[in-house]
Amino acid sequence: MVRRACGVIAPAGIVPRLAYNRRMILLTGGAGFIGSCLHASLQERGCETAVLDRLGSDNKWRNLRRRPPQRLLPPEQLDGFLATAPRLDAVVHLGAVSETTARDGDLVWQSNVVLSQRLWSWCAEQGVPFLYASSAATYGAASGEGAFSDDPARLDALRPLNLYGWSKHAFDLWVRGEVERGRPAPPHWAGLKFFNVFGPNEYHKGGMVSVVKVKHDEVVAGEAARLFRSDRPGLADGAQARDFVWVGDVVDVLLWLLDTPGANGLFNLGTGVARTYLDLAHAVCDAAGVPRRVGFVPMPDALRGQYQSYTCADMTRLRDAGYVGQFTPLEEGVRRYVALLGSADPYL
Repeated sequence: MVRRACGVIAPAGIVPRLAYNRRMILLTGGAGFIGSCLHASLQERGCETAVLDRLGSDNKWRNLRRRPPQRLLPPEQLDGFLATAPRLDAVVHLGAVSETTARDGDLVWQSNVVLSQRLWSWCAEQGVPFLYASSAATYGAASGEGAFSDDPARLDALRPLNLYGWSKHAFDLWVRGEVERGRPAPPHWAGLKFFNVFGPNEYHKGGMVSVVKVKHDEVVAGEAARLFRSDRPGLADGAQARDFVWVGDVVDVLLWLLDTPGANGLFNLGTGVARTYLDLAHAVCDAAGVPRRVGFVPMPDALRGQYQSYTCADMTRLRDAGYVGQFTPLEEGVRRYVALLGSADPYL
């Protein structure tokens, strides 16, 4: 006898990965950057997917070209889908207004908070696992020991610098309140504070595309890699540092969480290592096979006072929950990405 789940077969007595007995996983934002990469891995496992997203007219559809989902729904059809859909294995909620420069507070609140609350409540009522995207933007200008701890007890001390980060923080606080009050919750849930993710399928993001992609385009055009001058006293130009994480590692953690129903809570998702923008620029030049050449430009007015000069994920809680996977070093992730960008088809 064998047990089958999402196309995975294991001998009797061994529980296969994603050992659910339902039919489909709902991915909001599933045509986007992280969502489409996760979608590809789920389909490789034999899982059926329903993607809730808008394709628009900016070639976002190419993120799904190789692996069309079983269902593709615009956001306005969510309620009808939830009312009539087959039983779901899980809901992975990655859809959001994600621009750090967003200004429409009402739209951001409805998209990033109200919709998230609706999906949480539906999963609690239906007994469906729920994973959702938070963000390292919730940490704001955090600094000092423990500044990037994902301990829920520290949430009240966070001061996000922009509307996007504040909206993600607001939902994290709401979730903590629901859990602490003993209100209905999904049987398995996790929030992920994504740090600076880079990799394929982000090409539709315009001004929000990763710094790796932007620097690649500059250096292959024969230009210097341009970095922002520091706006912090005592911090050298190019010494601003972030926790840059390869999208493949992000997908691995999401899959692990889907496989590990005992791992509930709010978790950082970075590498646990901060690297400078100068390190990143040099890695891009090296991977592209061009001389290292870096120039500095003034910090844009729109980012002054809202720019995180340092982020570094404290990965203790995810490790304590049982995750043992290793994270790709910056240079190796950049090498993989640049090789893909130089190919005829840079999509995953």
